[in-house]
Amino acid sequence: MEAIMGENVKYVTLTDDNFEQEVLQSDVPVLVDFWAVWCGPCRMIAPIIEELAAEYEGRAKVGKLDVDHNPRTAMQYGIRSIPTLLFFKNGQVVDQLIGAVPKKVLVEKLEALVSAEAA
Repeated sequence: MEAIMGENVKYVTLTDDNFEQEVLQSDVPVLVDFWAVWCGPCRMIAPIIEELAAEYEGRAKVGKLDVDHNPRTAMQYGIRSIPTLLFFKNGQVVDQLIGAVPKKVLVEKLEALVSAEAA
């Protein structure tokens, strides 16, 4: 399975500078993938993250934060191993997964947030 490239990318590239605006002030739930280029498991889940970004467009936001280039945010959230996936709602971390997890697990967590949002 090939990673989506170019204009089709639906996820948000997060940085130390835009994190507050894109994640903490978001009016929809946000899934943040803390990753690094050298991380094998991060590369394994990258296509899943991109699929989720497309599937949840308009209902939730999916972002990726490169921990090597954005150490301030990674430190702020105590990221010690990657990939770490944090789920935000109303600017707060409401759930977390560490390591490469199956898409089904991510979908369940996102669905819970999105359906709670709609209720």
